[in-house]
Amino acid sequence: MEHTYRLVISCPDRVGIVAKVGEFVSQHGGWIVEANHYSDAASDWFFMRHCIRADSLPFGLQDFREKFQPIADEFGMEWAITDSQSPKKMVLLASKDSHCLADLLHRWHSKELYCDIPCVISNHEDLRSMVEWHGIPFFHVPVDKNNKAEHFAKVSRIIAEHKADAIVLARYMQILPADVCETYEGRVINIHHSFLPSFVGAKPYHQAAERGVKLIGATCHYVTSELDAGPIIDQDVIRISHKDKVEDMVRLGKDVEKMVLSRGVRFHLEDRVLRHGNKTIVF
Repeated sequence: MEHTYRLVISCPDRVGIVAKVGEFVSQHGGWIVEANHYSDAASDWFFMRHCIRADSLPFGLQDFREKFQPIADEFGMEWAITDSQSPKKMVLLASKDSHCLADLLHRWHSKELYCDIPCVISNHEDLRSMVEWHGIPFFHVPVDKNNKAEHFAKVSRIIAEHKADAIVLARYMQILPADVCETYEGRVINIHHSFLPSFVGAKPYHQAAERGVKLIGATCHYVTSELDAGPIIDQDVIRISHKDKVEDMVRLGKDVEKMVLSRGVRFHLEDRVLRHGNKTIVF
């Protein structure tokens, strides 16, 4: 993977943003190897993602931040710059279903996903052997239905201790409390096994079967305090027919869930997702 700095910007739209950023990079000898821009006419908001060859600049990230800040102030930018060679720490949460977790672990093991996985947390013991085979610590944190706060307090401590940059709910069948959602806003990624906003909540395949739909899908989204309503990162569908039972939908849906979650996670790890209200721009 080429060593780059990823510059991500969102700000009120106006003339001269691209020119000003390009001038700043070029005057320091910077080489832009990937450039993405989007102007949202509905909100008059501008979005940008540039990848700059790290070895083309005469300074590192800290100096870049200091030198670029006056431009950011001039245009009222919300911005960040990251190093492509600094892997994000991604903590995975799961329950009993293994397909999404197994897929992410495989992609990490085969170096398709560039990140660190400091641990996996689960409210069941079922997936321990699979996780530990990958050499990753596994934390079993059971849930007391009469005192879920204790479970979430311990989960939050583990996440904090491992300094997670991102948290992925790989079919973790618990609803995160509002305080956890707020603490990690924009960093918690979930896979929901329906094509949102259809069939929110539990047993969406059963809901789909009752409705007689001809397409089922999966949605990767950021988690907010409102159930299954956070900004959507990626979605996909698969066609079904009247002959398919709930069991068939579950089997077919698992393939979609894996693909959608892995794509969404990759987009996030590569700083390709810019949130704007309850929507996302994905470069």
